[in-house]
Amino acid sequence: MSSQNIKPTESELEILRILWERGPSTVREVHEQLVKTKESGYTTTLKLMQIMYEKGLVKRDDTNRSHIYEAGVSQEKTRKMMTDKLIRTLFQGSSSKLVMQALGHHKVSKEELAAIRKYLEEMEKSGK
Repeated sequence: MSSQNIKPTESELEILRILWERGPSTVREVHEQLVKTKESGYTTTLKLMQIMYEKGLVKRDDTNRSHIYEAGVSQEKTRKMMTDKLIRTLFQGSSSKLVMQALGHHKVSKEELAAIRKYLEEMEKSGK
């Protein structure tokens, strides 16, 4: 099964976020990061990463005693896939409804608003 067709679970996304941030890591290193934000046993982390390997979400270098895992999918492609699915399923294909929902229900800093304005201006100039 191609990793392009996989929708990571919330737990898998947590592990991917750690790997995207840290780069290649052992299960122990990933687990040490995970337990900072949630209760999880080492064997649970190990099993989840083994499942992720089978799904193609992570790659594994097993040339050493401690296996080294790295993300098998890019953060950008994962965000795009999940956002596209969210827009299709929850917002009836409307990107603007998603943006309005996000801006209307979350505190947005002045810096974020400025970045959004700049992005919108660039989109208008380029005709997107």
